[in-house]
Amino acid sequence: MEETVNQDRHINYLEIPVRAMAPTKAFFSQVFGWEFVDYGEAYSCFINAGINGGFTLSDHSFSLAKGAPLIVIYATQLTQTMAKVIEAGGDISQTIFAFPGGRRFHFKDPNGNEFAVWSE
Repeated sequence: MEETVNQDRHINYLEIPVRAMAPTKAFFSQVFGWEFVDYGEAYSCFINAGINGGFTLSDHSFSLAKGAPLIVIYATQLTQTMAKVIEAGGDISQTIFAFPGGRRFHFKDPNGNEFAVWSE
């Protein structure tokens, strides 16, 4: 796992529910270059993602419509990243739009979880 410094009162880790581990790992590896360390069949830590976290098997998914927080990923090449999301089987839920500070799009991963990608 990547080396991190634990900081008092800082967000330290994300656990993301997924319905299927293999397609989830393939998607995030293909689109974002994340790597994984498996802890059994029901849990996999993601590394090289900018924050520590893991995928855990669950029947649940999250979205803004359900009141979930939005996990936002930064990408220097926004249009190319959106194309990679589509190519890897993601579903674009909001195409690229401007917001104060940059541009972004929203997508759903193969589990139906909603994420965003932004760039300046």
